[in-house]
Amino acid sequence: MNKKRIEEILELMEKYGLSEMDLEEENLKLHFRKGAEIQNVMPAPMQVAQASVAQASTAAPVEDKEDLSKYIEIKAPMVGTYYQAPAPEASAFVQVGSQIKDGDVLCILEAMKLMNEIKAEVSGKIVKIMVDNADPVEFGQVLFLVEPN
Repeated sequence: MNKKRIEEILELMEKYGLSEMDLEEENLKLHFRKGAEIQNVMPAPMQVAQASVAQASTAAPVEDKEDLSKYIEIKAPMVGTYYQAPAPEASAFVQVGSQIKDGDVLCILEAMKLMNEIKAEVSGKIVKIMVDNADPVEFGQVLFLVEPN
């Protein structure tokens, strides 16, 4: 299976709003899941890989929805890979506590080898960064929580 075929499958998933999909071709079995953590590909039973994702997601702290309601969510406008800085050795565009204004670059989302700057559409203070550097993100996923000015 080549890269183009995988991209076609991902586009179909996006088009039809699928969050999971299994695919079997010749001697290859693939399981696609939107929003899942990236794992190293190793020959292992599928149940083991799925169990580790489930354990990782339950380990994340649960936050109180009422506390989050006073913040503005900045969401990913596309599927891609989140980068906090313009280059690996460069400092992050923003950090927790950074004051931002409309038009400030917050991060980069890489999609199909294109680097897309994500700019603020609000002014305020970054109170939480919801993703880690180099994490895959999906459309509409919350990237930042901002306390408005």
